[in-house]
Amino acid sequence: MNGKLVAGGIVISALVFGAGLYYSQVYAYYKPIPANAPAASVTVTTYEGLSEDILAENFTGIDADTSPIKFRACFTTPLSLPMMTETFQPYEDAAPLVAQKWFDCFDAGVIGADIEAGRAVAFLGAENSPYGIDRVVAIYPDGRGFAWNQINRCGDAVFDGDPTPVGCPPAPEGN
Repeated sequence: MNGKLVAGGIVISALVFGAGLYYSQVYAYYKPIPANAPAASVTVTTYEGLSEDILAENFTGIDADTSPIKFRACFTTPLSLPMMTETFQPYEDAAPLVAQKWFDCFDAGVIGADIEAGRAVAFLGAENSPYGIDRVVAIYPDGRGFAWNQINRCGDAVFDGDPTPVGCPPAPEGN
């Protein structure tokens, strides 16, 4: 009888711990970004290296303070894709990061496949903001847009403890 109580206590403890861990990974740290917040502005980098806010309507976004790569956003823009490709820097190696299932407007697999197939175009939103992290903005011809943060080649090396690659700005102290 005593062994059953101990085993039952272990199972219940594991279930409670597992539920807490699941909640903390999926829900706890993410916060919605209000559409009127400064974080809801969508910025894209011109060929001259200037940051320019673009018109973003129907903005929905999430972010977390625990990591710079948890930002995800969905929006629409009235800007034409041909105008954007003539004005803004394309982003090579765009790889949308998977969003939480409950943030259902952002499907990283579909966005990534559409970028690879040329059905959407990825642009540089902001480079090294913060160091080693780029904001990427993908736009479809119908005006749908998505944004996320991803680790760039500078951050990939420095975060792994390797020397700063050629062409990268120096890493800030403490990295």
